[in-house]
Amino acid sequence: MKKATIITISTVLLLQTVSVFAMVTPAAGSFAYDLYDIAVNEILLGPIGFVAGVASMAFAAILAIRQMILPAAGVVLGGAFLLSADTVVQSVGALII
Repeated sequence: MKKATIITISTVLLLQTVSVFAMVTPAAGSFAYDLYDIAVNEILLGPIGFVAGVASMAFAAILAIRQMILPAAGVVLGGAFLLSADTVVQSVGALII
């Protein structure tokens, strides 16, 4: 009896619908477009973001050589985010529950 109840509740929870919102790029001329353009296109996807990504990878290599593996892993993740920021920015808007 307990097992059937758990399976039924799990099935009901899995089949429920959820409201999902998608983030989109602001339209040109709108209020937030200038902020988006400067923050994402000029800084994150521009030369500043690329240099920061490469510098963080070099810093992660230095940390790994010094046997500081956990901080190096965090810096590698941050550097990978900066180097692949264009795909991250596109995929962030996929699903926001």
